[in-house]
Amino acid sequence: MKIVENIANFSTDEKTFVTIGTFDGVHFGHQKILEKLVSEAKKAGKKSVLLTFFPHPRMVLQKDAKIELINTIDERANLLEKTGLDYLIIHPFSKAFSRTTALEFVRDTLVNTFNISKLIIGYDHHFGKNREGNIDQLTEYSHLYDFTVEEIPAQDIDDVSVSSTKVRRALAAGNLKTANDYLGYNFMLNGVVVNGKKLGGQIGYPTANIDVKEAYKLIPKTGVYVVKSYIENKTVFGMMNIGNRPTVNGNHQTIEVHFFDFNQDLYGENLTIELIYFLRDEHKFDSIDSLVVQLKADEQTARDYILENIK
Repeated sequence: MKIVENIANFSTDEKTFVTIGTFDGVHFGHQKILEKLVSEAKKAGKKSVLLTFFPHPRMVLQKDAKIELINTIDERANLLEKTGLDYLIIHPFSKAFSRTTALEFVRDTLVNTFNISKLIIGYDHHFGKNREGNIDQLTEYSHLYDFTVEEIPAQDIDDVSVSSTKVRRALAAGNLKTANDYLGYNFMLNGVVVNGKKLGGQIGYPTANIDVKEAYKLIPKTGVYVVKSYIENKTVFGMMNIGNRPTVNGNHQTIEVHFFDFNQDLYGENLTIELIYFLRDEHKFDSIDSLVVQLKADEQTARDYILENIK
């Protein structure tokens, strides 16, 4: 898959099959559209193209709204690469771009730039200035500019019963299994390991403090999770706490991972942490000793879960 940043940097003499959308989460519903796109493009001897946007349109048009996305743009690109797409075009969304009319978008982008042969879109897709473009307009323009349009029926989308909103709600509620089932992969957090207060090491549970730099990245419900990461090509399991560390009077949220059977300096490393299982809510304990007792119990529960469920 070739990644192209900005529509202006893309050109092709080959005919393309195209789909459009933010595809946050790249969940099963998205995967269904992408599988169709890639499969049909290959059968027709055409190139498959996904046009997506960053920043997310709501980050530009609704700046006062809090936007929480399932994926960072880098995570999204990595997930999309696994679908077999030929081209991922990431266009910088702006207020100026939002004023592009439906006709201008079809003519200038889909036809003149993408050399489109077929457009595959999800049910009830809208586009262009004030979301004026719809399936009826697309069909009209397709006759004018000689390409075909296929809308994924509502029934097909309903059969998958997945939406980015449902995934976000599941993560916010701590329903990690539901979220991961919807996604078809383990929800992940990416960040650099930064210095913490090193309190974990003092009580026998040293942690890697993960700094997620993207403010728009959704952070799941506070609590303790079973996690895994890939470090130097090895799978390493552990448990992670997302929370404010109330037992030691913490005053801001941290993401701390204790890796099992692992002793290595990770400061400055960029890690991807996959969330596998939600263990429990965060609690304030009466003492550090009580916290240590709970951490030992958490570790045993986590190890048992990994032994029984991870193949």
